[in-house]
Amino acid sequence: MKTSTNGVLVWTVSALVQAFSDALNARFNSLSVRGEISGLVRAASGHQYFNLKDGTAQLRCVWFRQRAGSAATALRDGMSVRLRATVAIYEPRGDLQLIVESVQPDGEGALLEAFLRLKAKLQIEGLFDSERKRPLPALPQAVGVITSLQAAALRDVLTTLRRRSPHVRVVVYPASVQGAAAPGELLAALQRAQARREVDLILLVRGGGSLDDLWAFNDEALTRAIAASTLPVISGVGHETDFTLADFVADLRAPTPTAAAELGVPAQAALLDALTHTAHRASSALSRHLQREQQRCDRLALRWPQPAALLATPQRHLAQLQWRLRQALNDLSRLHAQRLQLLQHRLAHALLQRAPRERERLNRCERGLPEALSRQISNSQLRLDRAAQHLQLLSPRATLARGYLLGMNANGQVLRDLTQLAPQQPLLLADAQRAVRIDISRIDAQPHPLEADIPPN
Repeated sequence: MKTSTNGVLVWTVSALVQAFSDALNARFNSLSVRGEISGLVRAASGHQYFNLKDGTAQLRCVWFRQRAGSAATALRDGMSVRLRATVAIYEPRGDLQLIVESVQPDGEGALLEAFLRLKAKLQIEGLFDSERKRPLPALPQAVGVITSLQAAALRDVLTTLRRRSPHVRVVVYPASVQGAAAPGELLAALQRAQARREVDLILLVRGGGSLDDLWAFNDEALTRAIAASTLPVISGVGHETDFTLADFVADLRAPTPTAAAELGVPAQAALLDALTHTAHRASSALSRHLQREQQRCDRLALRWPQPAALLATPQRHLAQLQWRLRQALNDLSRLHAQRLQLLQHRLAHALLQRAPRERERLNRCERGLPEALSRQISNSQLRLDRAAQHLQLLSPRATLARGYLLGMNANGQVLRDLTQLAPQQPLLLADAQRAVRIDISRIDAQPHPLEADIPPN
């Protein structure tokens, strides 16, 4: 409370602090303030206490557990944030403090927060594991460089490649390395290099800069494309102290673009020295091998018999075989001659024995032939007579001779039933010997004679 003494207004400490607090609340009801966190303390109650500072001043802050709740932003020292808060005075000590309502990462701090979250996510998925890294080609024939055509890093890389391995072909896939369009252009360049399949290795390079400058190399889509690349990738982004997600998923991380070029291709001088050394060793080894083989041939020549001695035994064996062949041919000729004589004798004997029997059989056939022919002719004549009789029985005249009549109309068509008759129509009737023409004037239906009990009139 306040009192008046001799016209002078006297405040109590509590009243004055309360007045300050009311004035601050009226002037700064709810405000946003930007700064860096320091001295962070997390109390057992769940409240968080810290200082918010910039280059020249600082304010005490408290973030009560009820306000923080399950906020996604985790505070840490050195983090740049933007607070939404109210101003208050902590009465027990008279300290000015901010009552924090919400916290958002600010500036590079927000980028760092996003960088760390994505890094943790990719690390859990195994994209940083060394087991999935692809081996670099020992002797690449062509190297692809993904960077900006205006970047100093491109000149450094080309100079290094030309100095170390001028025989290696270099293909540049241009892309922006900074700005909003950079992630998409870098991804497209990487996909173009894989689709064209004209290089053995890719160098992804850029000079140094702030976290915001290098942010394109932290893009999630680009990072996953590097991890899934079919071509080995060396990342040389920034300076030695700069790290991007592209560095973690690349098959090899180089501290600088120049170092990336040095790690990507071997020095030509070193290759020539190694080739010369290998050629010398191969020549020495070949000379030693030829000398050993020459000595071995000399030893074998001393142990090997003379050609005449080698041929003597085969010649004797050949002569024996020739003699045995001549003997076998002579024996075979005599054997075939004897067998031919035996067959001729057996054939003559068989002919002599079979000739009388065959002659007798021929005589019997000659005697029986007239009789057989006579029987054959009689049988044939008998069959012919029977067929003639059967044919006569089946002839139309024989049928008519048995009492039938043949009826035909004027067109000569045979009448098969009486329904074909019509008045005023001529009718031809024939028996076995004669035929007459009858003109029909009237037709009356009559009972069938075979069905009537009395004969017709």
